[in-house]
Amino acid sequence: MPLAKIEVRRSHPPETVQALIEAVYLAQREALKVLERDRQIRYIEHRPEHFAVPPDKTEEYTLVEISLFPGRSREAKKALYQSIVGRFEALGIPREQVMIVLHEPPLDNWGFRGGIPASEMDIGFKLNI
Repeated sequence: MPLAKIEVRRSHPPETVQALIEAVYLAQREALKVLERDRQIRYIEHRPEHFAVPPDKTEEYTLVEISLFPGRSREAKKALYQSIVGRFEALGIPREQVMIVLHEPPLDNWGFRGGIPASEMDIGFKLNI
């Protein structure tokens, strides 16, 4: 049940926005084996003056942050990174302009299904991939 956020420094047409969201979704399905129904991805567009970046970055700089249950292997995470940057590159965003950060809060820090901690329920899928 990853929660993903794509943050950009410039405006993209609606079809590109949807393609970026789909790219992150497909990368998660492929690399992390998330369930088909797990599509929680936000797209946030900032004015460049509200999104400071290192001097070697351009208006194409794109930050992807994903919060997910802990347990994925280093190999699965690397596959996720490569899948996202490859898919973004196909949409015109150079690989070196993409930063991906994963957050893995413990299951006790996820409350859903009426406020129950994820650590107290059967989440319905494997985390050790």
